[in-house]
Amino acid sequence: MNTVNGLPAHVLLVHAVVVLLPLSALLLVLTALSPAIRRRLAGPNAILSVLVVLLVPLTTSAGEWLESRVPQTATLHTHTELGDGAIFYALPIAALALVVWWRQREAHAGSGRRTFLAPLSSAVTTVVAVLALLVGAAGVYGIYRIGDSGAKAAWSSGVSQSRSGRD
Repeated sequence: MNTVNGLPAHVLLVHAVVVLLPLSALLLVLTALSPAIRRRLAGPNAILSVLVVLLVPLTTSAGEWLESRVPQTATLHTHTELGDGAIFYALPIAALALVVWWRQREAHAGSGRRTFLAPLSSAVTTVVAVLALLVGAAGVYGIYRIGDSGAKAAWSSGVSQSRSGRD
């Protein structure tokens, strides 16, 4: 999928990643820190974060297609290099979101069932929460850097600084 309605797919897909990855990172932190939020949103966030993992390669692939059709600049090169790392922000968020969901599921599965991720251990919960904070913050910052470099690549060379093109 390289175009949608005549527009480069990257331009459309990137908006989904720029919104959904930070949202999944925020929900990861909230579900890791709050049992009430965890009960309600751990499952939906696990689904959302896996969706983001699937969207990232689609977005970068569409970006590579677009890259071959625009003038090559240093800012574009920076953006593509940063964009290649987006999956390394999405994967840890998704992995931890799945861990938080699974621990929540195990905690409410009832007695007599075997557990694997120590759902009642406060030490494990603390480690997961700290990891969620670190991974979530890194993901938001990384996507910000990628998006900022993409905006600079798209807008720095062909757009006038004034409203009308005349000062």
